[in-house]
Parts: sequence; structure tokens; C-alpha cells
Amino acid sequence: MKITITKNEKEFNETAAWRIIGQMLEKPAAVIGLSTGQTTMDMHRIVSDIYTQYPFDVSRITLFNVDELTNLPREYAGSCYTMILNQIAGPLGIPEENFIMPPTLSDDFEAESLLFEKRLAERGGADLQMLGIGSNGHIGINQPGTPFESETWVSPMDPDFEARVRRETQVPEHIVLGGLTRGVKNIMHTRKLILIAKGAHKAKIIEQAILGPVTTDIPASVVQLHPNCEILLDADAGALIHERVKQRGYNF
Repeated sequence: MKITITKNEKEFNETAAWRIIGQMLEKPAAVIGLSTGQTTMDMHRIVSDIYTQYPFDVSRITLFNVDELTNLPREYAGSCYTMILNQIAGPLGIPEENFIMPPTLSDDFEAESLLFEKRLAERGGADLQMLGIGSNGHIGINQPGTPFESETWVSPMDPDFEARVRRETQVPEHIVLGGLTRGVKNIMHTRKLILIAKGAHKAKIIEQAILGPVTTDIPASVVQLHPNCEILLDADAGALIHERVKQRGYNF
């Protein structure tokens, strides 16, 4: 496990953006998983800005998001599909057939979960997953208590997470939200994981997830077991682990 703590948020955003671009340049047919939210907006903008200034071939790049809200129209501004489309897939001109996302509305989400994974498998599986971490340690929408052997499914939302989603996306209260998410097992099968976090509000959960025990109580802790994982943090998110990771001899 490699741990990278940047000097500030600006450096974090630039570093994360170059991790995505680096994967695209290294493997022109790469399958890349993204995450949405406050952590990723600026890094996606930087990817788009760099591509605009220095275009390169993305015709065989496949993008997907690790999760998607359910029971909302796909065109809704708060859907992961729309956010990824507007932030990165659209600006890079990723072909529609190479932007793989589950639907937000369905009568059979179990079948849609299987189809989502089938489409990724047909392209050789995920090469890179940029993976956010929730304040309670969730990854994707796999909340605390989710078994590590879980496969892509529709997860209920943690009340605090749901409240934040509703606040950030103005989802009306009468709409029952869920989240179709890659399971922990699916995420762990990605060839490279980059767990990303910025801000002081993530410092405590990062400490627990990275330096604490591997436990389903903190789903993100499972990344400690991944053979090719980087923890990418800004200075605030890494504040509680900075000295300890030096002492433990992690790559830094």
C-alpha cells in the first residue's frame, strides 16, 4: 500500500487528475471507474482542462461510476450519470457506448446489477478505480456492515449520507432513494485502487480505515488487503496519520 499526502488541496486535485490521465495514456483501452461528490469535481475539471489543451486519443477508453442513485430520472442533475457526463465524459468526448452506467429507474435492479458487471467484464474488467470514502467509511454505497463478499447490488442509504445527498442535489423528500453500487468484492477485483480523500472532516475516518483493523464496520478498511492500492490525501485529510505512516515504513 502506497500513501501519498499532498501539501494542499490544489496539489491533491492535480495529482488525482494526473492519476486518471496517466492510466489513459498507459493503456489506451483502459476501463476506469470514477466517483462523484465534492472530492472529485475539481479533479475531473482538471482532467478536462488538460485534455482540452493537450488532446490525446480516448476513443477506446471506457468510463463508469462506482455507484448510481436509484429512483430518479437519469437526466436529474444529482444523478451520477449526469455528473460524470458533464464533468468528464462529455468534455473528453467519450463515445456513448464507452460510458457504462446502470439505469436510475428499473423494475428489476437485480438484473441491471448483473448486466452492469457483465458489460465491464466484457471489456476486461476495471483497470483503475478512483474510490471515495464516506465519513462513516463507506465505499461506493456499501455502508458499514456490508459483507466483504458482497457483489453489485442496490444498497439502502445511511441516514446521514442520504441527508447530504438530498441537501447537495435537492432531491424531494417524497422520493425514496437507494444506491446501485459495485459490491466490495467487485471493487476489490479492480487492478488498481486509489482511495481519495480531502478535508479535515475525513481525517478521523482515514486514520481508522488505513491504520485500524480491517473490519466490515468500516468498509474502506478492506483496501488494506488490496495488492495495488494507493491512498491519496490532501494535508488536512492526512493530518492524523502523517507521522505514523512514516514510522510504519509505508511508501510515502
